[in-house]
Amino acid sequence: MRVVNLLGIAGLVVGCATVAFAQGQPAPSVELKVGDKAPNFKLQGSDGKTYSLADFAGKKAVVIAWFPAAFTKGCTVECKSLAMNGDKIRTYDVAYFMASVDPIEKNTDFAKAQGADFPLLSDPTKEVATSYGVLNAKGMATRWTFYIGRDGKILAIDKAIKVETSAEDMVAKLGELGVARTKSN
Repeated sequence: MRVVNLLGIAGLVVGCATVAFAQGQPAPSVELKVGDKAPNFKLQGSDGKTYSLADFAGKKAVVIAWFPAAFTKGCTVECKSLAMNGDKIRTYDVAYFMASVDPIEKNTDFAKAQGADFPLLSDPTKEVATSYGVLNAKGMATRWTFYIGRDGKILAIDKAIKVETSAEDMVAKLGELGVARTKSN
């Protein structure tokens, strides 16, 4: 009897996921872990360029700081922290981005308003957010930061972002992870 009930529950879960996917909602994703290969992405940046994780393979580490929505309080504080301390982050051989599911026009305006000297990536289809496991029930990205090595593997996932000190925390994490310094340092 228990086996039948468990099978029935499993069928219900699979059925619900299938219906959600068919209705245009993202299917639930598996949570990424340290050591996993980071999902590739190809997203437009607020600087007009398109960025792909594959572009950095074997060349430099990548940091993707997912954020819920442009022009909201916490996201504004985080973006300003990264913009004001970009020189410290750039002492490491790293490409770093903030990313959201906002349209590119909104992220471009947000980047300009905050004086961001780094690209904000837009994922309006929510496919990349889903593959990173950050898409939440509200259809926005959860504020998590992924640190990805030159080999494309996830070095760390920070799920406890303090927006006020996000840049300093990023610099500390890059050092802790042993990410190479730039040649000029």
